[in-house]
Amino acid sequence: MAALPPLTGRPIRIQKGPGLRDRHGEVHAGSFLRERRIVFNCRARDFPRIFVHEVFHFVWMRLGNRWRRSWETLLKEELEERARGELGWSAEWRKAELTGKDRLRRTRRWREYCCESFCDTAAWLYAGTGSNEEFTLPRRWREGRGLWFSRTVDRDGLSI
Repeated sequence: MAALPPLTGRPIRIQKGPGLRDRHGEVHAGSFLRERRIVFNCRARDFPRIFVHEVFHFVWMRLGNRWRRSWETLLKEELEERARGELGWSAEWRKAELTGKDRLRRTRRWREYCCESFCDTAAWLYAGTGSNEEFTLPRRWREGRGLWFSRTVDRDGLSI
């Protein structure tokens, strides 16, 4: 995870949580933002990718509306051009359930997709895992997201 930008902020506790679940079933991890805690339920080989994903939930929370809306615009453009695939299952299944009304009305479903795609993209960029079966977004769209991160995410320190 050497590519991970420096992080600033209060410590985040990390815990194991076998059998961790959310409203959709078993999950690899869960972030409890107000408690500044992440619980993991994943294999060691998946840990770097999932760790970065979960840390970026804290980044998303502090990113600010301007940058979150900028990310939404990028995703809307991808969808308008019928981009298929994603950079993680958490975003992929949410993307599959979206409707045009979700985007227009900025529903909870849309906002959750935006957050998950942001975190999955960060994991793809910074975890150093190379390839993964969950990286199904075509190169063209990956490059666009990578460019967005390089222009937007503060390389001198991300607030968590």
